[in-house]
Amino acid sequence: MTLPKISPRLLFLAGFLASAGLIGAALLFQYGMGLVPCPLCIVQRGFVIAIGLLLLAGALHNPRAWGLRLYGVGVVLLAGLGGAVAARHVWIEHLPPGTVAGCGADLDYMLQNLPLLKTVTLLWAGTSDCATVTWSFLGLSMAGWMVLCFAGFAALGIALAWGNKPDPVTPRP
Repeated sequence: MTLPKISPRLLFLAGFLASAGLIGAALLFQYGMGLVPCPLCIVQRGFVIAIGLLLLAGALHNPRAWGLRLYGVGVVLLAGLGGAVAARHVWIEHLPPGTVAGCGADLDYMLQNLPLLKTVTLLWAGTSDCATVTWSFLGLSMAGWMVLCFAGFAALGIALAWGNKPDPVTPRP
């Protein structure tokens, strides 16, 4: 039994819609349920938005051969970085209480008043807000679910770059 071939444009579009859905869910949690995102959550949102924009560009561009690889590798890289942040977030959530530094400055303050390297270092360390699990589903926190989502985006990037060859362009008569 052979599986039907899915066009790369549909894969790009599906990935974009998934990222838009994740951002929509994040906004629902923030504004609908009153769950304030921690700095690491905001960084993860940034990666989801970047992946979504790259996938939207791919859907609009509908690249061939090397273009598919370029977009796919970009998605894999962004998903890998986002997944690293999400995995770090999960790790911080599982540290013993009192291990993580107290509430730090918010992300806007750090970006406006600290050098970029210092901001990244403080973000990576996390805050007590990052250690607090405010929501979970099936035993996974939001950060845990984001690890899975970034793994899915990475798989999509691999499929785009190496697994889904476009039909050859046939010359017009």
